[in-house]
Amino acid sequence: MVRDLLDNLIFRQLKAARGDNFAYVIGDRDTKDAAVVDPDGAVTQVKKVLKDLGLRLVYIVNTHGHSDHTSGNRDLASLPEVKVAAHVDSPIRKDVSLRDGDTLFVGNVEMRVLHTPGYTRDGICILADGKLMTGDTLFVGECGRTDLAGGDTEQLYNSLFGKIVKLDDNVEVYPGHDYGPRPSSTIGFEKKNNYTLQPRTLAEFIDFMSEP
Repeated sequence: MVRDLLDNLIFRQLKAARGDNFAYVIGDRDTKDAAVVDPDGAVTQVKKVLKDLGLRLVYIVNTHGHSDHTSGNRDLASLPEVKVAAHVDSPIRKDVSLRDGDTLFVGNVEMRVLHTPGYTRDGICILADGKLMTGDTLFVGECGRTDLAGGDTEQLYNSLFGKIVKLDDNVEVYPGHDYGPRPSSTIGFEKKNNYTLQPRTLAEFIDFMSEP
């Protein structure tokens, strides 16, 4: 899926050659700086976008440390002056340690960090010009699970209901996997249609997430 959403903003959603992972390229058309979020199996596609548009990769950003989101790091990090950025609690090798509320600049494009633990302790979402890259925290029509190592249902509840659903309804949702009926959505649409985001108390959400 290819989308240019603002005159100076370059935004690409790339699906891995194998599997259902999404990678994202964000760039500034004026400065030619770019970042890639969760490169995984889309390294060849990322390199093609960079070459075709004359972009200079400055950041690799990982939404969490699972290998299906970070496996492309080593290849892309070999490019000149590229820095790997991840949450401070992430176990991966990184050059930039991120915390909630931090901002990375790709040229003049601001990438704001939201720490959204629950699926993993180091989970983050990236908000850039009205587009939210949600990793494995929120999918189209679904949310991340909490029964794997590092998962925490209360933290996921706080991430979803304390941060994500409070964003503007027009914010676009770009998940880490192609699990839903379409590759992207909006906060407003997910609030109305995603069964995992229906209003619940914390206790109700814990019960809901424990169901088979």
